[in-house]
Amino acid sequence: MGEDVLPSVAARPARFSGRRVLLACAAIVVAALAVLLATFATRQPDPALDDLGAVPAFQLVDERGQAFTEDALRGHVTIVSFIFTRCDTICPVTSLKMEHLQERTFDLGDRVKLVSFSVDPGYDTPAKLAAYAQRYQADPTRWRFVTGPADRVKGLVEGPFMTSTAVEGTQQNGAPNIAHRGYFFVIDPRLEIRGKYESDDARQLDELVRAARFMSRTML
Repeated sequence: MGEDVLPSVAARPARFSGRRVLLACAAIVVAALAVLLATFATRQPDPALDDLGAVPAFQLVDERGQAFTEDALRGHVTIVSFIFTRCDTICPVTSLKMEHLQERTFDLGDRVKLVSFSVDPGYDTPAKLAAYAQRYQADPTRWRFVTGPADRVKGLVEGPFMTSTAVEGTQQNGAPNIAHRGYFFVIDPRLEIRGKYESDDARQLDELVRAARFMSRTML
């Protein structure tokens, strides 16, 4: 007589009770809900946006010598700074920070652009601004440098942007010392000024980037 051969344990199909399957599914659902709740709990609130008035119509020129008007600010978020090429104090620092802002918003493409207005327009010709732009690796598709008739520039900078352009003596290099604060402004796609930030405050610069990203998502 041949020996009876019993099937090996490994060859037997695994069986799961309905109870075990339900418990496993419930565990997966609970884990997914925990992840969602943690995400909502850690999500930062929307940034607070100021209402600082609107940018009026203006006619100036950029570093290419081309007309630059308020329409160049329309339809995207704009980060604004104020510089002059002979400045040997605050301007090099703020321009480096603008360069960093350009890098930090690179992934947003033309939804966020940058503009630097000269507060020394009598000296800062388009050619001088073009050389200055190269020094800070400005992307010509995203970062413009603007000059123009002195009275028009002064009216815009000291008006809606509330930034002084008063001359207070001279710098060590002999150039006029044009006293202006290192503020950055953020303009929404409808030309409303929505924030004013100190360029020497890292926390405020983080808030600026958050505001720019938020507006680029919700206001275009």
